[in-house]
Amino acid sequence: MAETTGVEIQLEGVTKRYPGQREPAVDGFTMKINPGEITIFVGPSGCGKTTTMRMINRLIEPTGGRITIGGEDALSLNPDDLRRRIGYAIQQAGLFPHLTVAQNVGVVPRLLGWDKRRTRARVEEMLDLVGLDPGEFLGRFPRQLSGGQQQRVGVARALAADPPVLLMDEPFGAVDPITRGNLQDELMRLQAELRKTIVFVTHDFDEAVKLGDHIAVLGDRSRILQYDTPEAILANPADDTVAGFVGAGASLKQLTLLRVRDIELSTESATATEDESPAEVRKRLEASGKTFLLILDSQRRPLRWGHIRQVSGDSLAGVGTPVGDRVSTQSTLQDALEAILTEGGDAVVTGSRGEYLGTVQLDTVVAKIRELRAEHTS
Repeated sequence: MAETTGVEIQLEGVTKRYPGQREPAVDGFTMKINPGEITIFVGPSGCGKTTTMRMINRLIEPTGGRITIGGEDALSLNPDDLRRRIGYAIQQAGLFPHLTVAQNVGVVPRLLGWDKRRTRARVEEMLDLVGLDPGEFLGRFPRQLSGGQQQRVGVARALAADPPVLLMDEPFGAVDPITRGNLQDELMRLQAELRKTIVFVTHDFDEAVKLGDHIAVLGDRSRILQYDTPEAILANPADDTVAGFVGAGASLKQLTLLRVRDIELSTESATATEDESPAEVRKRLEASGKTFLLILDSQRRPLRWGHIRQVSGDSLAGVGTPVGDRVSTQSTLQDALEAILTEGGDAVVTGSRGEYLGTVQLDTVVAKIRELRAEHTS
């Protein structure tokens, strides 16, 4: 089905006061959020960024101000109807533990009255979209999933009813760094395809720079300290507080603005599929003068690094050391640099289906850092 693209959100003088508190939690927040972009709210804990975001779908009711979504007054709608039209993804996925993956993803379509056939088709489509095989995952329960898989199901559930707006409240904060990087890459891949209006809350400035089309750096009571593109904030922080978020090494952070797809990949590494004859592979390695090769499966997904000394016997199955941290074309050059340092060699790059595309070499990243530094100091 054709996906609904994002719409503009306007917040005008939005305020939240809690009884018994002298100061408002959010004080006169005004912002235009562009359609089809990822807008990041970043700031310290307790500054009001999550409260501000939750007022968009009225999980928290504003005390004052106006919110429009696609030109429609959000405060005039039934809150339940409003929430069914806005996707919502949170930290640790928030899945219902007693429901299967299929039932979790299908929650909102069922509430909207979709029939079983349409709901089932949409659930399968969403799982495939977030990289989970429906045949394998439909009947599983959340406890049978890894943290990263749970977050993917959470995103699939948030997108199931095809909302124009997606709110994400630190959705990747509870997973390990490698999984977090993979989920960020996945979100960027999805956004390139779907063009939703995404409001994303984080306290991690590096995550904000990696994901955001625009970043709002927020202070106390959600006061906007700077609202601009990542490039502009890195190059010219508005004040000392924003500069503190940017931190040291702004030129190195520029690597977060560049994607692996923006540089030329190396295709120098020798490769072989697991079903090839070891004798033929060894002959090829000797002729090329190479000592290492990357072993791929039948769909050309990287499996292991092997040395020429290990290429013998009847099969390449099990030969070599498993490929560890890898990156995708959506990954940043900072991700690639981290993978190179972790693996102690070239970073393996994969495509949207996990297929091998090439490698990123340290020399390429270092050259790009020098280029960025020269631009930054010129």
